[in-house]
Amino acid sequence: MNPRLDFFGNALAAKVMRHINSAGRAVTDSGLPHTTQELVKIRASQINGCGFCTDMHVKDAAAAGETPVRLHLVAAWREASVFTEAERAALELTEQGTRIADAAGGVGDDVWANAAKHYDEDQLVALVSLIAVINAYNRINVINQQPAGDYQPGQFG
Repeated sequence: MNPRLDFFGNALAAKVMRHINSAGRAVTDSGLPHTTQELVKIRASQINGCGFCTDMHVKDAAAAGETPVRLHLVAAWREASVFTEAERAALELTEQGTRIADAAGGVGDDVWANAAKHYDEDQLVALVSLIAVINAYNRINVINQQPAGDYQPGQFG
């Protein structure tokens, strides 16, 4: 499988990605726990069918010490006992924030209130921003049919 466009070699794509990457770095450097960040990126990527991002974030999480059990259970987090209440709140917000079109009301007040019980205002800003950023990456890669499987942890710095 080959990508439709060379996003890694196109000057305009590089310019666009530089801005998205900058937003992503702001979230990475926030007070939102790194483990939570990886879980959110994995779950949104699974929902969006983005093999490239799923591959990247599973490998990055594993390289950072995430357990295989937790990585295997991200897609079924509701039935899994291996996630904290805060992680579960973040995963639920991720699902509703990613599936906005599926819910007439967008993100439910109960989901927001649950997330707000576990995260302070800056962490909520980071969480909302992360959901938006990973969805942007997912959409670029899915539309472009970016192949998955060859990513090496830390490949992009």
